[in-house]
Amino acid sequence: MSRLACRCLLLLVACAGTSAIAAVPEGPPPTLASAWTLSPWTLLPLLAMAGLYARGLARLWRGAGVGRGVSRGEASAFAAGVLALAVAMVWPLDAFAAYALSAHVAQHMTLLALAPPLLLAGRPFAIAASALPRRWSAHLHRGLHRPLSSLSTALAPAAVVHAATMWLWHLPGATSAALADTTLHRAMHASFLIAGLWFWAAVWRRLRAPDAGAVGGLVALVAVMMQMGFLGALLTFAPRLLYPVYTDRALLIGLDPLRDQQLAGLLMWVPSCVPYIVVGLWLVIALLHRMRHRG
Repeated sequence: MSRLACRCLLLLVACAGTSAIAAVPEGPPPTLASAWTLSPWTLLPLLAMAGLYARGLARLWRGAGVGRGVSRGEASAFAAGVLALAVAMVWPLDAFAAYALSAHVAQHMTLLALAPPLLLAGRPFAIAASALPRRWSAHLHRGLHRPLSSLSTALAPAAVVHAATMWLWHLPGATSAALADTTLHRAMHASFLIAGLWFWAAVWRRLRAPDAGAVGGLVALVAVMMQMGFLGALLTFAPRLLYPVYTDRALLIGLDPLRDQQLAGLLMWVPSCVPYIVVGLWLVIALLHRMRHRG
């Protein structure tokens, strides 16, 4: 991309940041030991999800034996996904996200790129069905199987929503508006998680089903990863502050605002792409294995 095009894009992103300015939080910034967000909007769904999974897993393993149906690795992946959600929403990222753009971006990328594939790798729907009474499980299966199956086959729309969610919420104006309104902030977090679950569910389908189209999944992963890397590079190399809402906040916590923005870009550019690379390599291996098996 030419230097002129990069400058135009930077100008567009910066101009989107003048709509809403959130007030700086009152009181001193949290320490690592006090950076807890004990909100029922987060804790209750997280505990309910973990409890339902643990109950279903215990029933399944008690009936079929440990490792039958659901392996220890799959259960560990789900536990890691729950832990990632707790790190993003309970301790410590949510508390520091009010003061540092880098913490806010790390929170978003955890909700979008890390927690969803880990949760889905644990086969949560099958485990939840084992935890519920048989009649409830049958009703849920009849009601949810068709729409969930349709969503998991719509890889292209899922990839578009995945990338659009990442870009739209990281416009400076959207970030400022979310920091200024608690309800909008919760909606932002929910949209990251939903977009992540939809995209990764569509990718998992291509990984697990032999005829689902592994090549399409690989193309979608590369396309989304390129979008994420480009936005991360844009934040890293921007010559000036793009998020004025974080200027005073970063100073309160002892960070230089421009360096905080550069760190946010690096987090989005490098570590956030790791899940896409890992699953992409997994898809390549699965594709080669299928080709060799057919041959």
